[in-house]
Amino acid sequence: MNSATVLRRSQKFSLMFGLCIILLSIISCKPKHTVSVATGNATKAEDQAKGLKDYYKKYFPIGVAVNVAALHGADSALIVKEFNSVTPENDMKMGSIHPRENEYNWKNADAIVDFAVAHHIKIRGHNLCWHNQEAAWMFTGPDGKPVNKELLLQRLKDHIFTVVNRYKGKIYAWDVVNEAVDDSNDTTQVYRKSNWYNICGDDFIAAAFRYAHEADPKAKLYYNDYNSEHPVKREKIYKLLKKLVDNHVPIDGVGMQAHWKLNDPTPELLRKALDEVTSLGLKVQFTELDITVRLPQPRPVTIPGQTPPAVAATPPVPDPGYTPELEAKQVAQYKMAFDIFREYKKSITGVTFWNVSDRYSWLDSRGGGLAGGAAAGQTATRVVRKAYPLLFDVDRQRKKAYWSVVDF
Repeated sequence: MNSATVLRRSQKFSLMFGLCIILLSIISCKPKHTVSVATGNATKAEDQAKGLKDYYKKYFPIGVAVNVAALHGADSALIVKEFNSVTPENDMKMGSIHPRENEYNWKNADAIVDFAVAHHIKIRGHNLCWHNQEAAWMFTGPDGKPVNKELLLQRLKDHIFTVVNRYKGKIYAWDVVNEAVDDSNDTTQVYRKSNWYNICGDDFIAAAFRYAHEADPKAKLYYNDYNSEHPVKREKIYKLLKKLVDNHVPIDGVGMQAHWKLNDPTPELLRKALDEVTSLGLKVQFTELDITVRLPQPRPVTIPGQTPPAVAATPPVPDPGYTPELEAKQVAQYKMAFDIFREYKKSITGVTFWNVSDRYSWLDSRGGGLAGGAAAGQTATRVVRKAYPLLFDVDRQRKKAYWSVVDF
């Protein structure tokens, strides 16, 4: 074999060896690249498929208040994807469901319950006794005069037994008594001076819980109220709850409505409220959560001795809407709230948003929600001032606040 032949074979061998090295490198790298891409796509697809209920499946149910219009179309799809609990927004309140002594309107309430059952969604009943949206006939006796305590409590019992029994085994929890505590800063006035209180004193509260428990011993029973984190009202609610617990009234927990603002409550106030309730051995649900972006408008400066400027002299300020600054504050407030919710997961048994998306919020026709939970006592107006209080925007898309809630 001459030297030229040896050289050619040597070069051929070197070339083949080099090709083998390159091929091996490609083969060894390709699986890593494929896994990386597949994992990224899978993660993105998984995030899109998951709803709020999936992120919080190890914590507590995530619910939403609904009306019958939300049971169809885009809202319906969003409810099924994101939530695993529903609360009828208005259709189980006494004035709606029992407008006259011998008349019950079951249609809307039945539709909501049937929808939830069909989609394996839990149901909270709201509510059995409230000073707003009440049935006026309840407070008038057969003689046309104000009803006496005995008859009023009998009517309350009949109402609770009829409604609770109809949905027994389907509704797992009830807001039994709603907003019975006084709103003022008068610490001596614990109870709201409602028709119920004026006729029955505070006895109607314990009676309602006992009636509800008798009607459905398995249902969880809650007292529900707003501004539960504000110190004066917080202490009034605590006194009410302690009295119920001390008297062995069948109550399972407290519903903190959570109609909040961008700067209210603070983390300290929220924790304090939770600690007080749980110290009584009661559970907590956040039952009507929304966080309005509206803040009180500054009052015009007036100089003593001078006539304040006429309102008409001040041109209206254009509504800035949902600005990036307001969005950032809402994101931070929602994040704070859910960080604390998760801390108290052993005591919190549910979190419910009040309405589905920013497309419609009950706060929009009540000044954007500046009054918080007290806005329920306001008459709705045709003037819309958007509150943008929820996790889904007006197009039902996830807002940044949504991601702040699930990013943990």
